[in-house]
Amino acid sequence: MITTLDHVTSRDGTTIAYRRLGGDGPGLVLLHGAMQTGHGNIELAEALSADFTCYVPDRRGRGRSGPAGPRYGLAREVEDLTALLAATGAEHVAGVSSGAIIALRTALALGAVPGGPAVRKIVAFEPPLDLDGSNPTGWLARFDREIAAGRVPAALVTGMRATRMGPAVFTVVPRFLLEAMTAAMLKNQDKVAVAGEPTFRALAPTLRQDAQLVAETADDLAAYRALTAEVLLLGGTRSPAYLRDALTALQGVLPRCRRADLPGLDHSATSNAAMRGRPARVAAEIRRFLLSAG
Repeated sequence: MITTLDHVTSRDGTTIAYRRLGGDGPGLVLLHGAMQTGHGNIELAEALSADFTCYVPDRRGRGRSGPAGPRYGLAREVEDLTALLAATGAEHVAGVSSGAIIALRTALALGAVPGGPAVRKIVAFEPPLDLDGSNPTGWLARFDREIAAGRVPAALVTGMRATRMGPAVFTVVPRFLLEAMTAAMLKNQDKVAVAGEPTFRALAPTLRQDAQLVAETADDLAAYRALTAEVLLLGGTRSPAYLRDALTALQGVLPRCRRADLPGLDHSATSNAAMRGRPARVAAEIRRFLLSAG
């Protein structure tokens, strides 16, 4: 598989690095979620590259891309994706978790600007919307204190407990044991980290950025009624209930959408196999949707 590296410059001057995989198929941007760089979905891109030209960016503040910047927020993420769409001509976006929020909001923004790049089809994998307090972000104050104090394992426990993304034991094991377990996991991950890719320890502070996107879009479901792109709402049957409920809520307001639930899979489904992902199964659903008439 030939992978090329390139970059675009976003509106505020930030460099957004990306990988390009595939040949001459339709352009597809794969936009990662929390605690990832583009590499976290590289096996998904490989599985799709026979049919699509896949563009896999590192979101700002991560990997080879520039810093998040002092004015970070949803608007900057929308500008970054817009710059990539304009440079590549891609018309399809598959967004994972917070990446799905960015994909949906970018399509909304572009729909109001005639003559620019457009998003024709979106795959939204489990956007973590906060609807009526379903995914609150009040935990950020504690998270910020722990990051500032260098207590990365504690900060990750705070984030995973709040977002219900940790293993089942996170709900029953005392916090001090969870922090010890997380510290051991970080040490092991440091030893097997991919060369050139940030570790979980390095990515931990970026969890704030993803939570900020959730906070900025809280209780704004009605905005998606104006979306003209065709959307596949994709999720796993073993994911937290609030993620499945968000898909159901979007299904009720999006003008053009369909839904696919992946039996037995959870929020890690799009990730590489080493991170408990099932990229081939996810790719099959994405391929079916993007190649269908619509």
